[in-house]
Amino acid sequence: MRLAGDLRSPRVAVVGAGVSGLCMAVMLREAGIESFTVFEKSDRVAGTWRENTYPGLYCDIASRYYQYSFAPNPNWSRWFSPGPEIARYLADVVDRFGLRGKIAFGEELTEARWEDGIWRLHTRAGERAEADFVVAGSGFLHHPYVPAISGLDSFAGAWFHSARWDHSVPLDGARVGVIGGGSTGVQIVTAIASRVERLVTFQRTPQWVYPMPNPRYSRLTRAVHRRFPALGGVGYQGWRWLGEALVFRAMVSPGWQRTMVDALCRAHLHTVRDPGLRSKLTPSYDPMCKRLVVSGRYYREVQRPNVKVVTEAIERVVPEGVVTADGRRHDLDVLVLATGFDAHAYVRPMEFVGPDGRTLSDAWRTGPRVYGTVAVPGFPNLFILIGPHSPVNNSSMFNVAESQVGYVMQLIERWRRGEASAFSPTEEATARFNRELRDALPGTVWVSGCRSWYIGADGLPEVWPWPPARHRELMREPMLEDYRDIATDGDVKRS
Repeated sequence: MRLAGDLRSPRVAVVGAGVSGLCMAVMLREAGIESFTVFEKSDRVAGTWRENTYPGLYCDIASRYYQYSFAPNPNWSRWFSPGPEIARYLADVVDRFGLRGKIAFGEELTEARWEDGIWRLHTRAGERAEADFVVAGSGFLHHPYVPAISGLDSFAGAWFHSARWDHSVPLDGARVGVIGGGSTGVQIVTAIASRVERLVTFQRTPQWVYPMPNPRYSRLTRAVHRRFPALGGVGYQGWRWLGEALVFRAMVSPGWQRTMVDALCRAHLHTVRDPGLRSKLTPSYDPMCKRLVVSGRYYREVQRPNVKVVTEAIERVVPEGVVTADGRRHDLDVLVLATGFDAHAYVRPMEFVGPDGRTLSDAWRTGPRVYGTVAVPGFPNLFILIGPHSPVNNSSMFNVAESQVGYVMQLIERWRRGEASAFSPTEEATARFNRELRDALPGTVWVSGCRSWYIGADGLPEVWPWPPARHRELMREPMLEDYRDIATDGDVKRS
C-alpha cells in the first residue's frame, strides 16, 4: 500500500486565471497539491469576463448552469448573468478556495521548452520557472480581432474594440456606430439604443436571434437558495438538461429539436414589422450554423426610429465617420468595433517547444490538432483546456472545464504514483480521434452552408460534433493505451 507521503509532488504551471485555469487550481488544491502557480498576465482574475465590460454584456448560458458545480452561487440576479456578476463570482471563488496567493499576477508566459524531462518556462518580464506539467487555461476568446479598415486611425471621434471599452467616452446623446452583428453587437445595440441620439449598426452578415427572456430572480428566490444550497445543484442539472436536450441536440443532429429552434427563430424575426428592415435582418443560412444569438429585446430596439441598419460594405473611415460602398458618409462621434476575436489563437502568443525541437506553431501550421480535446502529440505533459474541438458551442465553459480538469488530474495522479513521467498521446490515437471528429460532421448544423468563426484552416468546423454527454464520457477516464511515456519510450504503467 502506497502512503500519501510516498507520492511525488508535481510542479504544475497553470496559464490563465479565467474559468478553466481557476478550476484547475481548485482541483489541484483539493488533491493536496500545493506546488502549482497560476500565471496571469493581468492584475485581476476572470479572463474574458475581465476583458469585456461593454454595456449590455451578459452570458447567453443560464446562470445556474454557468458556474462551477462545486461552488454554486445563490445570488445571481437574472436567469442569464450580467458580465460584472460573473467576474465577481470568479473573484469570490478565488477567495473561497484561498487561491489568491497561488496566482502570479502580471506574469505572462511567453515560452515553454521541454528539456531534461521538464518544462522550462519564460515570462515576458524575464522570469524563469520549471514545471512538470503545463495546463493552458487561456481559453479561445481573448485576442480581439480588429479588421483592416482603411482610414480607421483618421477618425476624429473615439473608436475602440468592444473588448477594450473606453468608459470615459460619453454615449448619451452621441452618434454611435457599431461594426458587427454577432452576440456582442446585438447586446451593445440593445443596451444603448435608447441612450444615443443616433445609432448605426454596420452589419456584414445577419444573425439568427433566439428569443429568450431574461427576468430577474426575486429577493425571495435568492434567499431560499442561500437557505437551501442544494437547490443550486438542482438548478444546475435542470438547466444543463434543458440546454442539451434542446439546443445542443438541435445542433448535432436533425430532428424535432432543430425544427423547433428553427421555427422559433423565424417567428421571432417576423416581429420586425417593416419588410425592408426584416429583409436586412434575414440570414441566408439555417439557424445555429453560426453561433446562435440569444436576445429577447434586440428586434424591438433595432426598430427604434433613431437606429439604422446598414448592410452596404464599409469602404473606409474618414474623420467625420464611415463611408460605405454606396458612397454615403455616416457621420459619427463614437465608433465601436464589435468584431469578435481570433477564436483559433488558443495558446498564442505563447510558444511551446517539444523534446524534438518542434514548436507548437509548426505542429499546428495547417490547423490545431489535439487528442481528446486536451492533449497534444509530441508535447508531453501539456494539456489545453477549452481548446480545439471542445464542446463550447452555446454550452457552459464551466461544465466543459470541470470535465477536462478531472481528466488531467487523473493523469497527474498517475504521475504522482510513478506510473509515468511524460504523458504524450500517440500519433495513431490522435489521428483516429480527428478522423472520428470529421466523420461525424455530416448531419450537424455547422456544415449546412455558412461561414463562421467555427471554421478552421481546412474549411471544416473545429467543433464537437456529438452531444456534450459524450464528451463527459470521454473525459471520465483516460485511455492509457492511447498514451506513451516518452521518458522511457514505453507504455504507461497500470496500477
